[in-house]
Amino acid sequence: MLDPYEVRKDFPILERKVGGRKIVYFDNAATTQKPIQVITAIKEFYEHYNANIHRGLHTLSQEASEAYEEAHEVVAKFINARGTREIVFVKNTTEAINLVAMSYGLRFLSRGDEVVTTLMEHHSNMLPWLLLEEVKGVKVKFARVREDGTLDLSDLEQKLTSKTKFVCVVHVSNVTGAINDVKELAKLAHDNGSLILVDGAQSVPHLPVDVKDLDCDFLAFSGHKMLGPTGIGVLYGKEELLAQMQPAMSGGGTIRSVVYDSAREACKVVWSESPWKFEAGTPNIAGAVGLKAAVEYLKRIGMENVAEHERKLVERTLKGLEKIEGAKVYGPRELDKRAGIVPFNVEGLHPHDLAVLLDHYGVAVRSGYHCAQPLHEAVGARQGSVRASFYIYNTLEEIEYFLEILRELKPLG
Repeated sequence: MLDPYEVRKDFPILERKVGGRKIVYFDNAATTQKPIQVITAIKEFYEHYNANIHRGLHTLSQEASEAYEEAHEVVAKFINARGTREIVFVKNTTEAINLVAMSYGLRFLSRGDEVVTTLMEHHSNMLPWLLLEEVKGVKVKFARVREDGTLDLSDLEQKLTSKTKFVCVVHVSNVTGAINDVKELAKLAHDNGSLILVDGAQSVPHLPVDVKDLDCDFLAFSGHKMLGPTGIGVLYGKEELLAQMQPAMSGGGTIRSVVYDSAREACKVVWSESPWKFEAGTPNIAGAVGLKAAVEYLKRIGMENVAEHERKLVERTLKGLEKIEGAKVYGPRELDKRAGIVPFNVEGLHPHDLAVLLDHYGVAVRSGYHCAQPLHEAVGARQGSVRASFYIYNTLEEIEYFLEILRELKPLG
């Protein structure tokens, strides 16, 4: 079982004090803190074998290349991909989704084709498809959500037609923590002849994710939300789909050869295989090294243990908020249907004001729309919400402290 007090020893930042109080970090859906193992891995890269990859025959370049390729292998095994050709390193989830929209969508979608997404999406899984709507004339449809912020599956199913080429859904809502049944959604999409892209930014760090079992065509997630550094993310894509796609960005590292034909005054380009054809220029090598260390850390803990620990934290938070007059919680009540995120409001207090007040007590939360304004409007939180989001180093003791502060602040509302 996961012991958060032992885990906390690996996170130096958790000793930081804010306003004279030790920080309580409940903003993990935005980004997670980094264990010393990840920090050390990055430091060792820069101190001992910093070099560009796939560019040189000298020892440092060979060592850096090996480490970068090993990071792909570790990530592939973590989500049970078939191999490294299905793992593309990008900056973050946003870039991964944009890569699919631009590299696949621009080439294979035509005017009149349809993309079905939902009103519970992060803006990053809406805006790329809306841009495609402008550029290519595809139609973007939005499946509704219920009052509790969960997906209206029947509405999504009704929106599928013979013109639907893509279904784009979030696995775990970054606002409510609601967990979508991606396996069922993938079957619906495939039975309809459609592809499915999954935003896994809030699922891969918190739940066991097996892309073979889910049968998703694409999966996007970020390293910084799973103990890794910023600036490194992952696009998983089925090998046969990535093979059909051309890179959205091109340059060094993306090609096997560029041959100039003087007679025709033209160049013939042969692209590299996946993933390299999608990783233009010098990549975030240090970020990949850090991501590898983060994945190995999570594997040692076990993703089932991560999920179970968060369920306990959520259960205690929900029970505590129910007893605070004027507190309204959003999202499903069933613990097996939500991950470690609890959005709420307190009557009489604007979300931003409450977040600032909590910060005076050393509690870090997020306030606003969380890049998901349509979802907030759908659940009636038109001014946004306060979001407490948990991870492996959070404790029940921190939850009690947080609830005690809310009880003290309630008279201000």
